[in-house]
Amino acid sequence: MTRCIRRAAALCALLLVALLVNAARVQVIQASTYDDNPANRRSPMARYSHPRGAIVVGDGPVTGSVDTGERFRFERTYTDGPLYAPVTGYSSQVYGTSLLEHSEDDILSGTHPMLMPLPLWNDVTREHSSGGRVVTTIDPAAQRAAYEGLGARRGAVAAVEPSTGRILALVSTPSYDPAVLSGTGASVAAAWNRLNGAVGKPMLNRAIRQTYPPGSTFKVLTAAAALDSGVVKDLDAKTRSPDPYRLPGTRTRMTNEVEGCEDASLRYAFTWSCNTVFAKLGVDVGMRDMARTAAAFGFNDRRLRVPFPVVPSNFDSGLDRAQLALSSIGQFNTRATPLQMAMVSAAVAGGGTVRAPYLVERTTTANGATVRSTTPRTLHRAMRPSTAVRLRRMMRDVVEKGTGENAAIRGATVGGKTGTAQHGLGNSGIPYAWFISWARADDAMEPAVAVAVVVEDADDDRGEISGGGDAAPVARAVMEAVLNSASGNGR
Repeated sequence: MTRCIRRAAALCALLLVALLVNAARVQVIQASTYDDNPANRRSPMARYSHPRGAIVVGDGPVTGSVDTGERFRFERTYTDGPLYAPVTGYSSQVYGTSLLEHSEDDILSGTHPMLMPLPLWNDVTREHSSGGRVVTTIDPAAQRAAYEGLGARRGAVAAVEPSTGRILALVSTPSYDPAVLSGTGASVAAAWNRLNGAVGKPMLNRAIRQTYPPGSTFKVLTAAAALDSGVVKDLDAKTRSPDPYRLPGTRTRMTNEVEGCEDASLRYAFTWSCNTVFAKLGVDVGMRDMARTAAAFGFNDRRLRVPFPVVPSNFDSGLDRAQLALSSIGQFNTRATPLQMAMVSAAVAGGGTVRAPYLVERTTTANGATVRSTTPRTLHRAMRPSTAVRLRRMMRDVVEKGTGENAAIRGATVGGKTGTAQHGLGNSGIPYAWFISWARADDAMEPAVAVAVVVEDADDDRGEISGGGDAAPVARAVMEAVLNSASGNGR
């Protein structure tokens, strides 16, 4: 009888161990498999059972959460949704997340390990920590100036602080309100279909995910390559550039829209945007040095994050001489995002150094304790400091007496470069109007902001579209907003 009891006890113990092992297998080893199963509604219900953390611009949050009392309890809300959509992205219970809502999801949702005082205990009890806060680098005045400056036109603006890489404005128009994608009702699906089918592509972040031919704004890079390589030593010396200029190996003749470009100096050609001079300079510099300079400014970089991915800007490295000539004036296959061209302007303003652009200043717990903060870092040395000094002088000439006079600001030193980029079959599309610039308050030691503006559908007649007329006023408004903010903050 005693032996039977022992056997029964051993069997019960064995079954208990097996039960514990199986429970551990299900709850620990296979937990992620069950959590990720689309049929499992407990995980999303738990995810939306508490408020999501806030994305902060300036002194206040631009996102929030509202208690609906439904199964997916808390829905995302947005303050000035269309204004900040290119920064926040959306958080949808149906379609997921994008931009900062996606890249900082672990902080905002409260799942980041640093938000959990006892992470192992949280795993066992399945408790959720409060969502943290994401503090952005955006200057609210600059963001609004860019958004209102573009108005109803399609286009984008990117503004960065040259000394650090902080992104001060990131705007894309037309925009949309991410709040229409919150919730689970039929209206959410209707809004998703409407936004994705819209002709103006409001959900496309043109500032970081759309590339354009940069046109004459690319001449900043060509000038930097010519000066660094020694092809040009004196800004005021003649360049031996014919007008018209025959593209090497072809019968195609390139002309200019302004007078005085034949044998013009680099300073004159830059101020008045002589295509023939810069096309020939690109050929004289050569494929290797032009490609190396473009890469040093950030072109062809597929690893750039801000923290969400940025579409790489393109400069081909296998061109014949005629294609190189066209690429050297920002045409052919050369393409750039507005953020990339803001980085170009910032490199000139920052002494030749390209700083890594970033959008998140720091992340914190719900109580304000810092989880992590961003430290400025250098990506590349784009050019010699002496070259940057000379380019700053030429960019100042563009604003003070050239094609960029609409960007001038009283009480500040402003440098800029205009551009009008042809595109479409046979250049039949409405030209893109570009302007890149930087600004320094007269009582400041260094430039406070570098800006890039592109307007896709300028309102003027085709022959009157220009970066100086259509894009420069937007850049000026953004620069003024940043300078005023810097003055008010005592910077």
